[in-house]
Amino acid sequence: MLSARSLFQEIIDHDDSFQLFCSIAASGEAQGGWENTRIAALVPPGMATLAPKIARHGADEDKHGRIFNALLKKRGLEAVPVPPETDYTMLLEQHGIGLAHDKLRRDEPLTEEDIVIYLAHSRVTEQRAADQMDMLVKHFGDHPELGNAIRMICNDEDNHLAYCHEELLRLAADGHGRTIHHVLRASALAEIQVYRDVSLAVMSHMGRLLNWPKAKSAALAAGIHGMYAYERFGGWHRMISLALPERRGALDGPPTAAPAF
Repeated sequence: MLSARSLFQEIIDHDDSFQLFCSIAASGEAQGGWENTRIAALVPPGMATLAPKIARHGADEDKHGRIFNALLKKRGLEAVPVPPETDYTMLLEQHGIGLAHDKLRRDEPLTEEDIVIYLAHSRVTEQRAADQMDMLVKHFGDHPELGNAIRMICNDEDNHLAYCHEELLRLAADGHGRTIHHVLRASALAEIQVYRDVSLAVMSHMGRLLNWPKAKSAALAAGIHGMYAYERFGGWHRMISLALPERRGALDGPPTAAPAF
């Protein structure tokens, strides 16, 4: 019987599939770290109080990338190139989610609208990240090899999501509500499509590495399409709601260290 637990167990038990999984994760986290670090450096003067929080977000993402690379090293493995069709962050940018890298490479201050858009995009993608990490902690939080890492990353992702909620509510109260609503909706609809396509591509690569029978690969693909249909029908609404989080000031202060990694 296929389940999230059995599927992931199979992936982490095989060196080649574990290598690809960690390489994809490390690359995505490193990319997120770079983006947030650049945005923090380019925050407009009127929003200067956000800069240290965005920088903290970037530092957390960099840390996550190092954690996944450390997990590879513990197995005596090296990171492998990420197949383009599995590159979630690159595909998100191609679909207009996130600030364009060309803009981030310039040494020109961003606008207030840029920051509002960035936070709305982040609210959507951080929901996905938090959901995925919650699932991994549920099934593998006590795993001797991965447990410590995924619990640490899960806590950070919950902080990132709380920060997005809190800052977007504040910006909505300052008059940016219409922009926030529009960007959240467009971002969620684009993200669920990217997530579907990336999931199909990742499972295709895993199937080849693990020699899955065609019936198993077809069942997984059907499940991915079914999840997309659910999200497209209405499940995406969970990604755009805003509520005052229990964790207030989640990204205040310096980033937490990961001494074990």
